[in-house]
Amino acid sequence: AMMEMKEKLTRERISMEEERRKIGANVNQPFDEVQRKGERESLEVGEAAVEPVVTPKKRKKKKNKAAATEEEEKEKKVTSKESPMEVEGGADIATNVAVQQQLQQQQAMQQVSRPVPQTFQNQTDPTHNEAADLARQRAEIQAVLAQRQQAVQKQASLGGGGGGGSEDAARATAIAALMSAAGQRQQLQQQLQIQQQNNQPMMPGEKRGAQDRRGNNVAIDDEKLTLIEEEDKRTAINPSDVMELAQHTSEVFMCAWNPKFTNLIATGSGDASARIWTLNSDKTSHSILLPHGHDTADKKNKDVTTLEWSSSGEVLATGSYDGVARVWSRSGELLQTLKGHRGPIFSLKWNKRGNFLLSGSYDKSTIVWDVTGDVGFVKQQFSFHLAPALDVDWKDDLTFASCSTDKTVQICRVGFSRPVKTYSGHNDEVNAVKWDPSGTLLASCSDDCTAKVWDINSPRNDPKWDFKSHQQEIYTVKWSPTGPGSKNPSKPLLLATASFDGSVRLWSVADGACMRVLSRHRESVYSVAFSPSGDFLSSGSLAGQLYIWNVSNGAHIKSFKGNGDIFEVAWNTEETRVAACFSSNVVSVIDFKRP
Repeated sequence: AMMEMKEKLTRERISMEEERRKIGANVNQPFDEVQRKGERESLEVGEAAVEPVVTPKKRKKKKNKAAATEEEEKEKKVTSKESPMEVEGGADIATNVAVQQQLQQQQAMQQVSRPVPQTFQNQTDPTHNEAADLARQRAEIQAVLAQRQQAVQKQASLGGGGGGGSEDAARATAIAALMSAAGQRQQLQQQLQIQQQNNQPMMPGEKRGAQDRRGNNVAIDDEKLTLIEEEDKRTAINPSDVMELAQHTSEVFMCAWNPKFTNLIATGSGDASARIWTLNSDKTSHSILLPHGHDTADKKNKDVTTLEWSSSGEVLATGSYDGVARVWSRSGELLQTLKGHRGPIFSLKWNKRGNFLLSGSYDKSTIVWDVTGDVGFVKQQFSFHLAPALDVDWKDDLTFASCSTDKTVQICRVGFSRPVKTYSGHNDEVNAVKWDPSGTLLASCSDDCTAKVWDINSPRNDPKWDFKSHQQEIYTVKWSPTGPGSKNPSKPLLLATASFDGSVRLWSVADGACMRVLSRHRESVYSVAFSPSGDFLSSGSLAGQLYIWNVSNGAHIKSFKGNGDIFEVAWNTEETRVAACFSSNVVSVIDFKRP
């Protein structure tokens, strides 16, 4: 009888594990991590099928039609596999209905809720840690198993002898208990989410808190918020110092000042066009249209996703969502059309010599184009990434770095059939890579909330520095134009990181220390740019907030509030103007004078 009882308990425990997985209560993983994973999966599918908001980040993850269809089919299969009617053991109808309701609630939460940020959890419970979460969840499961064992023993004492009716009853009791435990967690999660909303947590596109001395996020009370707003008013840029470029008909994603002809700026937009603007001293401007489509049908999927001037300033390269790179003259003439990618182009970079153009694409490949003749051609295509390539950057005229959603950074060289190096230290998608002015240090940033600095001359594959202070995804990194190899060699080299947690951080690569935390932004920061001297830094965030900072002391010296979200900021080479690209279809050009 004892052996029979043990076997029955073993079967019940296995069944319990299967049922637990079906309703998402993973005992081997903290509950907020389970929800975060589900959120990412649902967001990727949602962006592919619905595309509710257009931002640079979501545009990088946007799927083409074939990929969207594939994801939808996968989602259908997952949903059918998780159907509550497939719960083994034939629990009664009432239990199945309850399980179905529980699944529907969890699916709804995955669609509309977000995981509680670790910083907020620390505020509500100073003793919170993942080990405690794990222990608590294990205790819940053990309690459920104990209840199941008691139910089985009770049925045995009544002479059930393992009959089908007693098994159903025991299983129904256990499922109800498990649902109760999961329901309690869900209720607690919902309560925390409500508190989150009341306290305005740091979420992309939402208001955030400031930071304490340790860099931990804390809520901004009304008094402090009022103080920040008053200070912003005192440092606000005079409207007479702002020129608005307003001929695009969709959001403007990027801009680039001409490095030689300093009154020219190029802009790229979701309206399937780029423009080259000439800015006059009397605050007037005119632009040349660079069309990427000629009618409504032809413009579909031709959003301009990236652009860059050559070092000579004579030609401009643009990349678009149709996977085509185009090379234009400074006067607006289309010189070359480069077709080789099978998906959207996310990044374009000229080498310093100007003979090669490098592109990174959704099709997982990077291409080096030879553009020295009248017709450009593929010099070499590199297909080593396992997922879309999000960014590329030249080290020198032959060597470059690329990063991908496959979580890796690769160093490749023209003429080599394999990567020179592969760095795999990130735990999530790598959003950007940038070489320092000397070409020896490579910075990368990721959705894993870290930025890393890699020494190309080191025989090791681990990072020289691993910066982990940000609380959310780091969208971009920029090196200061200082230190060895720059025009300002006597000034120390710094790295700026911009994050969805609303902060910008300045790091010393001499000792790995965080030199400054610039935390006035109350929204996600999408772009940062050092001024040519390295003395100033501009940053732009969602909700249209731009700040100009003094790098030496971390003080903000200018503020500007525009309409819409800021996707990119850029300085001209003379350090007299800052441009900001907005989701409201305009580019604001701000006059700047050194204080």
